[in-house]
Amino acid sequence: MNKRAIVRRVGAAVERQAADFVDVARVRRVQRTLLSAERSFGLAETFSLLGDPTRTRILHALSVDELCVSDLAGLLQISASTASHQLRLLRDRRLVAVRREGKRTYYRLQDEHIRTLIDMGVSHAAEEEREG
Repeated sequence: MNKRAIVRRVGAAVERQAADFVDVARVRRVQRTLLSAERSFGLAETFSLLGDPTRTRILHALSVDELCVSDLAGLLQISASTASHQLRLLRDRRLVAVRREGKRTYYRLQDEHIRTLIDMGVSHAAEEEREG
């Protein structure tokens, strides 16, 4: 018997065993609102962008006011190149929006959802620090 056949047999046995403990009504209720694989991928991409301290600092700064690349670079003590690169990633995922004024390009949070996400994350981190 090959390895795949063994895995299938073991997997089927585990599924039969687990079926004895399934709360069908609860599973159906959750299933009606469960994220699709495609939407969960997009959400995971958004959260992965928030996993970088530089990007979270950029987003937090932009939650206070719109800023240009040089403002962000000076504020966060990073190079303009690094700031531009991080902003491009955030813009591609639609977390930040752009406004041009003459030769300057200003960045701001895309919408209130992003502001709420950042505010909640900051609040949660502060809560952990107090408890820690």
